[in-house]
Amino acid sequence: MPLLWALLLGLFLGYLRRGGIGNLGKLHLRGLWLLIPPLLLQLLTFPLGSRGPIISWGTPYWHILSYLFLLGFVGCNWRYPELLGMGLGLFLNFLAIAANGGYMPASAEALRRAGLESLARALEEGIRHGNTMLMGPSTRLNFLGDWLYFPSWVPLSSAFSIGDVILGIGAAVFLARRMVR
Repeated sequence: MPLLWALLLGLFLGYLRRGGIGNLGKLHLRGLWLLIPPLLLQLLTFPLGSRGPIISWGTPYWHILSYLFLLGFVGCNWRYPELLGMGLGLFLNFLAIAANGGYMPASAEALRRAGLESLARALEEGIRHGNTMLMGPSTRLNFLGDWLYFPSWVPLSSAFSIGDVILGIGAAVFLARRMVR
């Protein structure tokens, strides 16, 4: 959810700078279709509340594939420096996910502090939740996993990674700059 907060911040800053959302439509972004498969894959493979995912087989592979599409979109639009920043965040997340077999490692402590006690408990019991796994001694690249968090009193609090922070900063700067013509 840090990306949602970053997008809201970017929109707010863009409007403060007397920009408009209509200016984003004037950008010449290439490969917009590359954003559709990752959104669909994430929606289909991530559990919705107490229900399981719509597609429960091959989740790690679908997760890796979704990042490849996102990185492809960034590659098509390298002329926007903010998108390159977003691409760096995506790449760091991709590294953590690929190194751990398609799952993003998450810290149980960060999940608890974010108010996600039931998710932390489920992961500790060995249940993999969507594309998330618990950090442990065999986890690779722990420092790129979800170990940062918003406290539970923040709406939509969650645990997140350094890659998510960089992705969010890039998204906020992109909106704030590109909303102004």
